[in-house]
Amino acid sequence: MALLEIKNIETFYTLIYALRGVSLTVEEGTITAILGNNGAGKSTILKTVMGLLDDQPDKGTIEFMGKRIDGKDPEVIVRMGISYVPEGREVFEELSVKENLLMGAYIRKDRAAIKKDFNQIYKYFPVLKEREEQWAGTLSGGEQQMLAIGRALMNRPKLLFLDEPSLGLSPILVKEIFEIIKTINQEGATILLVEQNARMALSISDIGLIIENGRFVMKGKSKELMEDKDVQEFYMGMRSEESAKGYQRWKRKKRWR
Repeated sequence: MALLEIKNIETFYTLIYALRGVSLTVEEGTITAILGNNGAGKSTILKTVMGLLDDQPDKGTIEFMGKRIDGKDPEVIVRMGISYVPEGREVFEELSVKENLLMGAYIRKDRAAIKKDFNQIYKYFPVLKEREEQWAGTLSGGEQQMLAIGRALMNRPKLLFLDEPSLGLSPILVKEIFEIIKTINQEGATILLVEQNARMALSISDIGLIIENGRFVMKGKSKELMEDKDVQEFYMGMRSEESAKGYQRWKRKKRWR
């Protein structure tokens, strides 16, 4: 079942054309990865869906569980069942770990279930249990990322948005975070993942999309994209000078709309 349907959205930042007719479907139970370089439009997709950009999208429609959500306030969208972990984590630095997690459950009234969910979050991230009373601002970058994901999960979302979860983390922590993301998905969460680390994102996702200059240029099963020589060259490693000369030809050949 399609949980999220984005159809031909266009988004502007003042005079900047950020998204150019973007369409995307996220199926229930999957991990969908959006890949691309800085400024390609990855995060703008998430912010547009979440209603965080005033009067955006300028065109197109967004449906969640069959209901239009474009133009709705972020709080309404969160209450409908979408949680968002922003780039840079944005934890409440002067609140404890426990208080941050409680903030994620602020719209819920089922106190007994909230207590049960604390145990589940601590199962995913045992270090958060150890740091339960510690101020979030004193945690390491990796611990803050774990806290941000845990806080989002406290809302029991039907769909979880993750924006650059590997940003600023060591390779060991990146691997750990992605293993946990995969486990969270296997236990029932649908995930839309925005990421620059193509290798890690494709290794755990079901569907991958590549965005450039506000447009999707490739889409496919993640395993197939990982085996594509062009994707390996342009997104998983350094391009040689010779191959760079053919880059524009490659994009035209692979363009997907």
